[in-house]
Amino acid sequence: MATKLPRPPLDGLKRQIDRYRQGQKGAHNPAFIRETFCLSREDARVKAREWFDAFPRAAYWTEIESWRRLDDERIEFTMRRLSSAD
Repeated sequence: MATKLPRPPLDGLKRQIDRYRQGQKGAHNPAFIRETFCLSREDARVKAREWFDAFPRAAYWTEIESWRRLDDERIEFTMRRLSSAD
């Protein structure tokens, strides 16, 4: 018969998560420029390609930071890039 091990206390983990979340509130790095779009799937692809062409990933760290498909089949997404490539 195997004995059931007690669960570890999660207080420390919860404190770390709370500290992290407090630090994230309104703390967008000013070095990054973000822009959110809500477009049809095809237009979203075109817009993302425009960003990657204008601000190459290697120099500007350009990326699609987040995206989701809405009920009306449009795509909401946030593009992020460095403000300058020094």
